[in-house]
Amino acid sequence: MADTSLTPRKQSEREEMIVSETLREFSELQTYRNVFASHWEEVAELILPTYRNTFMFGNYNWPGQKKTDRQVDATGMMALSRFAAICDSLLTPRNSYWHGLEANDPYVMKDRATRLWFESTAKKLFKYRYAAQGNFSAQNQANYQSLGAFGNAQMFIDEFDATLSGVKGLRYKAVPMGELFYRENHQGMVDGFVRWFRLTARQAKQKWPETFPAVLQAALEANSEQLFDFLHRVVPRTDFEPGRLDIKGKPYASYYVCMKSQTLLQEGGYRSFPMAVSRYDQSPGEVYGRSPAMMVLPALKTLNAEKRTFLKQGHRAADPVLLTNDDGLLSFDLTPGAMNPGGMNPDGKPLVGVLPTGNIQITEDMMKEERALINDAFLVTLFQILTETPTMTATEVIERTNEKGILLAPTIGRQQSEYLDPMIHRELDLLSSQGLLDPMPPRLREAKGAYDVVYTSPLSKAMKAQEAAGFFRTIEGVKELMAVSQDQSLLDRFDFNTAIPAIADIQSVPESWMADDKQVAAKQKARADAAQRQEMIQAAPAAAAMMKARAASGAAAPAQAPAQPGPPLTQSGA
Repeated sequence: MADTSLTPRKQSEREEMIVSETLREFSELQTYRNVFASHWEEVAELILPTYRNTFMFGNYNWPGQKKTDRQVDATGMMALSRFAAICDSLLTPRNSYWHGLEANDPYVMKDRATRLWFESTAKKLFKYRYAAQGNFSAQNQANYQSLGAFGNAQMFIDEFDATLSGVKGLRYKAVPMGELFYRENHQGMVDGFVRWFRLTARQAKQKWPETFPAVLQAALEANSEQLFDFLHRVVPRTDFEPGRLDIKGKPYASYYVCMKSQTLLQEGGYRSFPMAVSRYDQSPGEVYGRSPAMMVLPALKTLNAEKRTFLKQGHRAADPVLLTNDDGLLSFDLTPGAMNPGGMNPDGKPLVGVLPTGNIQITEDMMKEERALINDAFLVTLFQILTETPTMTATEVIERTNEKGILLAPTIGRQQSEYLDPMIHRELDLLSSQGLLDPMPPRLREAKGAYDVVYTSPLSKAMKAQEAAGFFRTIEGVKELMAVSQDQSLLDRFDFNTAIPAIADIQSVPESWMADDKQVAAKQKARADAAQRQEMIQAAPAAAAMMKARAASGAAAPAQAPAQPGPPLTQSGA
């Protein structure tokens, strides 16, 4: 009986058209991206060498290959690491809930069941996002590094493969920049991509057992570790039919293609776009973003060149070049404790001189200037303010926080709308499809589940710091007026009961550290009762004196002789 596994599967005309369109689009996207790829390669050599030689289609790196041989100065690499930490702490801090959910209709949010559902859903979202099998933290950190180095980052969000463990949940993958090729829609949103990746024949057989390409059979039988090229293309579906239960009922089409056999291995779809894409800054007419590293690439290259000169000068200063007369010493022993006869003339003058090395301090000052530019671009200097001036008052700290929020909002703030919003939408879609969310309450179901993401990250709070700063500035001004006018009623305009909880929220004070309304009311009642008791205590001596005086006057009245009635009054001259 013939082995049908070696017989190539017959492709339909439709499948051949999909393969042809995928290969054509990949070739075109690759051409438009190659200039960026060469730019990214320069950046990778200087600050992220692990990504070297990964941006061009067909590149291959031997495992363990040395990649740091082009680096001389590590300032850019350290600044990139701090940039990633800054983004993580401002946008997605693991130790706090950095976003919440609410209905986009204020009327719906008046329903307590709706509010409780959103609170519960947000907590479940964080639970599955930060679960061990999700690996979100590590992949998100890799994305922030990619954002700082190359200006682009992309997170693939999918259901966790529960084939072996049976555990449901989410799985995250930070796709390397060299593997992904974007496409935009008419509104500038990334709505499709082609991803190039490699698998061995064994891995391909595991992923596509039914459509495994026959041309890879020999490598499979030999258990070869040879890598083969595959493409994953995701685009909006042109034959989308809402309400259908098959792949045509999903807005995004998904195709896996083997480049060696030029065959379609798998066709599927997604209910929501599976890739959350982040771009740091975009130039007009460009699909890909530009990074802080690309903005200061001249400074990075200059610093590397200056460091070479600095090291050369330092080497010469520590191990100087010796100058001797052409008819002087033929050999010179520089080992410690050595003696060199003939090194001085009879007058005691050394016959060996040292070649001047120049002013090494100038090179060091030039390097400091370039390092300052690099740290500015990676936002490092913004977070050195509080450590440099630790004696600032609370008002000054709020003012500085407000300034940082203003400076960070246009750049890092973009990541909320372009990166985090699509990611959260995708996560909710996946959790809902797996049955991991509670049923919606009736009022929210009537509103068709429409929701908004409410960010509570440190960056969002820093952007709100202007309100707290304005409040404290006004209080300071009123205090000056009170000192002049002695009019305490000027404070009556301020509602401290409303302002203090809001300022505490902006300053990230934990909710458990604040008293709720019942506790505040109890404190106010206890304070009023204590004040009333104090008034009674203070009034007690006076009351006792009055009672004593009344008692004394009552006792003295009987000792007096009763008044005798006089003659009746008569009218004069009567």
